Amino acid sequence: MGVTDGLIALAAALLVATVLGVAMRRRAGHFRPASPGTPAKPAGALTEADLGVGLGRQATLVQFSTAFCAPCRPTRQILAQVADMVDGVTHVEIDAAARMDLVQRLRINSTPTVLVLDPDGAIVKRATGLPRKADVIAALGTAIQAEDRSRK
Repeated sequence: MGVTDGLIALAAALLVATVLGVAMRRRAGHFRPASPGTPAKPAGALTEADLGVGLGRQATLVQFSTAFCAPCRPTRQILAQVADMVDGVTHVEIDAAARMDLVQRLRINSTPTVLVLDPDGAIVKRATGLPRKADVIAALGTAIQAEDRSRK
C-alpha cells in the first residue's frame, strides 16, 4: 500500500468518525420515549428498593453517573433545579459503577443517563448525555400529564 492509499484510508476514517461524532452529538441529551417492548416490571420500572429512596409523588428524575464523567456535574445541577421547581418531583443520582445490576438491567451504556419515572417507577422518558433544562422540564411534563390522564 502506497502513501496515497494510506492517505485515502486516513481521510475515509476521519470522515466516518466525523459523521458518527456529529450524529451522536445531535442525539445527546434529547429525551426519547421508553422502549415500547420493555416490560413494565421488573426491567422497565424501578422500585424504592432499587433507588434507595422513595419515589416522587408526581415523578422521579434518576441520573446514572460515574466518578470521571465530565457532563455528570452540570446534569446533576440541572436535575436538582428542576426537582426543586416542581412539587412532588424527586431527583436521585446513582453511581453506575456501584450499581452494575441496574446498569445491565436497564441497558445503561454511558453516563450521564437520565430516566424520568412516573409515580409507580415506570420509565417514561430516557436521555443520554447532558440534557438542556427545557428538555428536562418538557419530559417531566409529559410524565406528569400521562399520570394525570391515567387517573381520569
